[in-house]
Amino acid sequence: MITPVVLSGGSGTRLWPLSREHFPKQLLPLIGGGETMLQATVARTTGLPGIGAPVVVCNEAHRFMVAEQLRQAGVEGTRIVLEPVGRNTAPAIALAAHAALGAAGGDDPLLLVLPADHVVRDVAAFQAAVRAALPAAAAGRLVTFGVVPDAPETGYGYIRRAAEPLAGVAGAGSAVVGASGAVYPIDRFVEKPDLATAQGFLASGEYYWNSGMFLFGARRYLRELETQAPDIAAAVAAAFGAAKGDLDFLRIDAEAFAACRSDSIDYAVMEKTREAVVVPLAAGWSDVGSWSSLHAAVESDTDGNVLRGDVIAEDTRDSFVFSESRLVATVGLDSHVVVETKDAVLVAPRDRVQDVKALVARIKSAGRSEHSLHREVFRPWGSYDSVENGERYQVKRLSVNPGASMSLQLHHHRAEHWIVVSGTARITRNDEVFLLEENESTFIPLGAKHRIENPGKIPLHIIEVQSGSYLGEDDIVRFEDRYGRDSKSA
Repeated sequence: MITPVVLSGGSGTRLWPLSREHFPKQLLPLIGGGETMLQATVARTTGLPGIGAPVVVCNEAHRFMVAEQLRQAGVEGTRIVLEPVGRNTAPAIALAAHAALGAAGGDDPLLLVLPADHVVRDVAAFQAAVRAALPAAAAGRLVTFGVVPDAPETGYGYIRRAAEPLAGVAGAGSAVVGASGAVYPIDRFVEKPDLATAQGFLASGEYYWNSGMFLFGARRYLRELETQAPDIAAAVAAAFGAAKGDLDFLRIDAEAFAACRSDSIDYAVMEKTREAVVVPLAAGWSDVGSWSSLHAAVESDTDGNVLRGDVIAEDTRDSFVFSESRLVATVGLDSHVVVETKDAVLVAPRDRVQDVKALVARIKSAGRSEHSLHREVFRPWGSYDSVENGERYQVKRLSVNPGASMSLQLHHHRAEHWIVVSGTARITRNDEVFLLEENESTFIPLGAKHRIENPGKIPLHIIEVQSGSYLGEDDIVRFEDRYGRDSKSA
């Protein structure tokens, strides 16, 4: 059995302002077709032999969005493992290995480890590479997938393969060969090179980009982790052993996991083990690590532009222009990135987009919220969009999913007016419970217990006007919540 392990813990700061800490790139439909990157990652495993339900490792703050996106994609049986803190890929994969073994009923599944924020344009070629890797993984090898380079890229680490394919796996006398070619022993891993070195790597044909995708047995990985990084193996085992179920999620013990040191699977295991092998992958892969790489991963028009949303481009070439909420017009741009969201606009030359990460750090250090939150914020029941605010007032547009319910709560510092725009709302206000239809409204006094539910089959949209001395999201006292959130969490 193959268990896809989807690593969905990144924040994607280089794709700001679209990708943010609380709504990162893997949860966005960046490539087109309507699928988010997370959904596309799971979908590309469909049809592999013996494929099972995925294990997704994600940040606790993203748990409801991850669960909802998988539900929308029709993915069933997923185990969603919540990382209380980020500790890099070696511990994250170990958590997934324990979770997969727990769900396997005594079997030892192969783990197909896939970051949730990669693009793979040729799914058939990707699956052929996985099939090529299966015999080696089943024989106890730790397989990584090396992307066949098509440019002297300086932003990736590299893997140098051995000269000859792997032979003698599980007693076989010939090379292990699959549909897309041979499996090679790894000669060495190489850090990100300078341009001249990368050009030499490309010319040699012996080097691949390090993709961060892997295939190996769950128990095999845990044994190798115990050998190469015993402290990580022990810390993860303790944290997983103290894990608790929470609705559809597996909540890892925070104190025990925080004691685990942070390390990547490359440094902790793959660069030390003698059992690592590489399978070449030529499948239109990109890690979409910047706006320029997203531009390259998406089909351009005849002027080399990628235009998304309400965009008019005049005399503009080789540029990426994205509009979320209004008309964006450009004149005379060459090789630029323009990204407009409801609360921020980025303009940068394409050859400077790596500096976006430094820009986000400045926004964070200034005490602003735009590094982490969009104007529209998603919650397990739906979303709210802060459309206007001023001194002692704020206007929000609430969208409540069919069958969903906000918590029963009160506020100490604000009152609220609700106007139903579309749908039907069931309102709780202290001891009253009543329905509101379209164009009807009600008032929630300061200190009143209240709740909004959507009993209908279509989304409920409400305009909320808040007024009071303090309008922060932490002025919430919860009494009941079907999503298991504590009394103060947003």
